[in-house]
Amino acid sequence: MASVTLIPVAEYLNTCYKPDREYIDGELRERNAGKWDHARIQWLLALWFGQHEREWNIIGSTEQRTRVSSTRIRIPDIVVLRPGTQQDVFTDPPLLVIEILSPDDTYSDTEERARDYWNMGVETMWIIDPKTRSGRMCFGSEWVRATRLEVPGTPIYVELEELFSQVPATTGIEPAAG
Repeated sequence: MASVTLIPVAEYLNTCYKPDREYIDGELRERNAGKWDHARIQWLLALWFGQHEREWNIIGSTEQRTRVSSTRIRIPDIVVLRPGTQQDVFTDPPLLVIEILSPDDTYSDTEERARDYWNMGVETMWIIDPKTRSGRMCFGSEWVRATRLEVPGTPIYVELEELFSQVPATTGIEPAAG
C-alpha cells in the first residue's frame, strides 16, 4: 500500500502548484483535467457571468482556492460572489459554486466535493455534465435536474440548451495523424 505524505495547510497555502491541487486533510489531490467540452463550458460560463456582473450585482472567478473547512481547500471550476474585497483564498461561502464534470470524475468524488461546499455554507451548487449535456442544481441537500439552472432569490440563471448549443457534440474519436 502506498503511503501518503501529509503537509501542513500553511505549506500548501504558501506553495504554487502547476496545475493547482486541492488540499484535503493534509493530502494534496490532483484535480481531474478537463477536456475540450469541460474547458469550453467553463469559458462560456465565465463570459456569461462577466456579461451580467453589473446587472446581477455579482463578481466571479474560475479555479479559485476556496477554504471549505480548516483542513480542506477546494478549487471549484467557477464561483459567483457578491462584490466586495476578496482574498486569495475564499473563506466566506460563495453565492454559487459550479462544478463541470470531467471524464475521470466519479460520483463519490463529486458528492464529497458538494458536501464540502454545503458544509461551508454554500446554498446553491450546480453540476454540469458535458457528456450527458445535463445539469443539476443543489439547494441544501436536494438535487434537482434542470434545463434552466438558477440561484433562488436572485436573477442568476443559465439556460443549458443555449450553453450546449455553443459546444458541438464530440464523437470521442481522435483525428488521424498525418
